[in-house]
Amino acid sequence: MTDVIALGELLIDFAHKSSDSAGYPTLAAQPGGAPGNFLAALQRYGCSTALLGKVGDDTFGHLLINTLQELGIGTKGILRDPAVFTTLAFVTLDSTGNREFSFARKPGADTCLTAGEVDYSLIDGARVFHFGTLSLTAEPARAATRAAVAYARRAGRLVSFDPNLRKPLWASEAEAKEQMEWGLGQSDIVKISDEEVDFLWGLSPEEGAQRLLKEYGVKLVYVTLGPKGCHFANRNGCGEVASPSGIQVVDTTGAGDIFGGSAMSRFLKLNKAPDSLTVDEMEAVTRFACCAASLSTQTHGGIFSVVPEERVLSIL
Repeated sequence: MTDVIALGELLIDFAHKSSDSAGYPTLAAQPGGAPGNFLAALQRYGCSTALLGKVGDDTFGHLLINTLQELGIGTKGILRDPAVFTTLAFVTLDSTGNREFSFARKPGADTCLTAGEVDYSLIDGARVFHFGTLSLTAEPARAATRAAVAYARRAGRLVSFDPNLRKPLWASEAEAKEQMEWGLGQSDIVKISDEEVDFLWGLSPEEGAQRLLKEYGVKLVYVTLGPKGCHFANRNGCGEVASPSGIQVVDTTGAGDIFGGSAMSRFLKLNKAPDSLTVDEMEAVTRFACCAASLSTQTHGGIFSVVPEERVLSIL
């Protein structure tokens, strides 16, 4: 059985390397996409994974599939579409390494996945189904995502969700909130940022976590706090873990996804229900994930920035 199958975007991140005197950036192509980054961390930390999605039948699409195969991530569920291009994301950075995104996605291949193209047999063979909101931004991928989520729930799979808000991809903030709220209501495990909690409800991380547990039926919540760390909660309690100090940040691209995948890898090793974890167990899971995510910011890109487990453990 596969540990985790994810549905969503696989794309090229063009990472900022330098700028010329006129301000034009020099960019380097990196494999990315939130579900791909998430699975790369899981795979690196000992779990088996696969992706459902679509890329273009083009050079970048072929490169991305090859990259996942080299990492051991299953690619049977990824289609190549000759009618559309692989999605591109252009990432520019400020002086602290924080990102701004521009997307070539009108449409991108990831938005063109249909419900009839999803390989549901891969969901049958997985312990966890994971998705995010970028596959909810446009049809037909929105319908495909909703169909896959419904199938996973009927099959009794744990459902994991990352809102992963990218405002430029939404027609309006109201639509973004509607789709994010739908995803939250489908999920057992949620990784959400403090900025996303504020966007949705204007609440603190602690208040947002409790709202997810009590009103949305989520069983395990991680509210990431950027460089500060993460607040965690389930029905047994809550707590907060600080990120390691002294990390020289180069690029935060994919750090949240890598947090999510790292946390999921540790959670799965416990072999317990998400609402059965003790506070001590949640703290240990979160501490590992905070460390792995922080270390990933020391280099560019998402998928290739996941560090070996030994490096994480040496910091811990």
